[in-house]
Amino acid sequence: MADVGNELLQLVPKATGRQSMKDFKSDQEVRWCPGCGDYAILAAVQGFMPELGLAKENIVFVSGIGCSSRFPYYMDTYGMHSIHGRAPAIATGLATSRRDLSVWVVTGDGDALSIGGNHLIHALRRNVNLKILLFNNRIYGLTKGQYSPTSEVGKVTKSTPMGSLDAPFNPVSLAIGAEASFVARTVDSDRKHLTEVLRQAAAHPGTALVEIYQNCNIFNDNAFEVLKDRQQAEEAVIRLEHGEQIRFGAERSRGVVRDEATGDLRVVTVTPENESRVLVHDAHAASPTTAFALSRLADPDTLHHTPIGVLRSVRRPVYDTQMADQLDSAIEQFGKGDLSALLAGGDTWTVVG
Repeated sequence: MADVGNELLQLVPKATGRQSMKDFKSDQEVRWCPGCGDYAILAAVQGFMPELGLAKENIVFVSGIGCSSRFPYYMDTYGMHSIHGRAPAIATGLATSRRDLSVWVVTGDGDALSIGGNHLIHALRRNVNLKILLFNNRIYGLTKGQYSPTSEVGKVTKSTPMGSLDAPFNPVSLAIGAEASFVARTVDSDRKHLTEVLRQAAAHPGTALVEIYQNCNIFNDNAFEVLKDRQQAEEAVIRLEHGEQIRFGAERSRGVVRDEATGDLRVVTVTPENESRVLVHDAHAASPTTAFALSRLADPDTLHHTPIGVLRSVRRPVYDTQMADQLDSAIEQFGKGDLSALLAGGDTWTVVG
């Protein structure tokens, strides 16, 4: 088992033998459109799971509704294809009642941020021990190409023939604003980076939100091409590494500094005169201020200056642990109780028709 540093994983039974990627492939035919970015994410997750060394019977994937939500069928673990937008709520109940499980949520930008927005932010603020993988393709794919909560302003789709008027959500900004203790972003086609982000998410005790830019080649093809094309990505992608200066571009010639007048973050060309002002990324900073400012660097239309990697990773009390402690305290103080006696107690009402 990999030393992932999450003490809560010690509650999950371990696999009895060596595992491989094949052990996590189910016998179900994968039914996504050919070329969909979901295939790459599925392969990365299946390839990463053996690192955890956990019994497959104690791993659960819970999804909502959407293309991404077929994910549990393809993992040879337990899983639930649940209710639209409600995967975080169902997973919360599972994680708090069964601490011997490793619980993962798979959702999309529509499922998580539209009908499921309220459930998502409350899971994040509670800091339940969940790992939430949010596939963001900036479109509704399952229903054939309507604009989503992350679609850019002016997006022409079947439901917005004259262009979307809605300002889009920035999922990592939303998560940081909801006081999420772990927030990261990665890209479907960058297997190495995606796997490393999954590794850090698994190592985190509490809720981990991982936004994954995922290409929908049918209804929103090349939405993230600027971040994938080598020539463009060098100037568009800001790779965050804890403890390292935030620099990018050809020969790391660009950097992120704090504007002395406004306090905002901005991108500059690094010179000997300003090199000392380039920020050092601190994913563990107690205040979310800088992480939030980093999340706002990306241009929502062009995606230039998009940070990827772990924006925030801080320790906070974990809801499951606190709830278990409360239950233990109540049992110690009052005993286990008797449900039948409670229902038949004096404060009951009989309703007749």
